[in-house]
Amino acid sequence: MKRIALFLMTNIAVMVVLGIAVNVLGLNRFLNENGLDLTTLLGFSLVIGFGGSFISLLMSKTIAKASTGAQIINDSSDPTHAWIVQTVQRFAGTAGISMPEVAIYEGPPNAFATGAFKNSALVAVSTGLLQSMTREEVEAVIGHEVAHVANGDMVTMTLIQGVMNTFVVFISRVVGYFVDRVILKNERGLGIGYFATTIVMDLLLGVLAAMIVAWFSRQREFRADAGSAQLLGRKQPMINALARLGGLDPGEMPKTLQAMGISSRPSGMMALFSSHPPMEERIARLQQVA
Repeated sequence: MKRIALFLMTNIAVMVVLGIAVNVLGLNRFLNENGLDLTTLLGFSLVIGFGGSFISLLMSKTIAKASTGAQIINDSSDPTHAWIVQTVQRFAGTAGISMPEVAIYEGPPNAFATGAFKNSALVAVSTGLLQSMTREEVEAVIGHEVAHVANGDMVTMTLIQGVMNTFVVFISRVVGYFVDRVILKNERGLGIGYFATTIVMDLLLGVLAAMIVAWFSRQREFRADAGSAQLLGRKQPMINALARLGGLDPGEMPKTLQAMGISSRPSGMMALFSSHPPMEERIARLQQVA
C-alpha cells in the first residue's frame, strides 16, 4: 500500500510541475486562429515527454529508498555489510566511478542500481539475494549493478523514454487535430473528435513506445552482464549467478525500479514489454563473450 501511495503521489507531483511549466511557457496554446502551431506543439511535447522522465531520474534515489525501505550501510560495522561495501568500492574503482551509496533492503532475491549521475549512484541488494547465493555469485550481481552505473544506463534509459514520450504526445495530437478538423469537419476549437482520437492514439502509441523502450533495456542487460564479467576478470561467476537467479522467484519490485533490477521473469507476449531478457538468453550471450 505504501508503494502504491508513493507511486501515485510522485506521478501527481510530476504532472502538477509539468502543467505549471507548459502554462508559464505558453506551450499549451498550440492551437490558434491559423490552426495547429507545430512548433509550439513540439515544445509542449518535449516538456511533457522529457520533463517527467528527468524529474523521475532526479528523484530516483529518494524514491528507491522510500519504496523499498533500503538502509544505507556504507558506515556499518556489520561484517557482511562491510564486505558488500568493500566489493562495491573495489568494482567502482576498477570502473572509474565515484563510490556509490550502498544499501540493503528486505525482499526476495534481487538487486538494483539507480541515481541521476554515475558519480552519485545507489547500489542495493536484497536480503533474499544474500541468503540465496554464494559470495562469488553475489559479487557477480554487484558487478552487474556497478556496470549499469558505469555505463550510464539510468541516464540512457531516461533519454530513450523521453524521446518515446515526446513522439507519443506529438503524433497523437497531430492525428487528433486531423480527425477533428478534416474528417469530422469541426471548425470551432477542439471537438470531441480531437479528444477521443488523442486518447486512443496515446494508448496505441504508448504500447509501441513501451515495446521499444523495453527492447533497449534488454540490450542494456546484456552489456551489464558482460561488464560484470569484465570487472571480475572472468565470466563464470556471472553465469552461475544468472543460472541461480533463473531458479528463484525475484518477487515484484516497485514499478519505478523494475528496469534497474537484476532479475525479472518475462513470459509469452509480455516478454515484449519486459525490461530483462530470459535468463537462458542472457547466459548464452555471456558465454559467447570473449
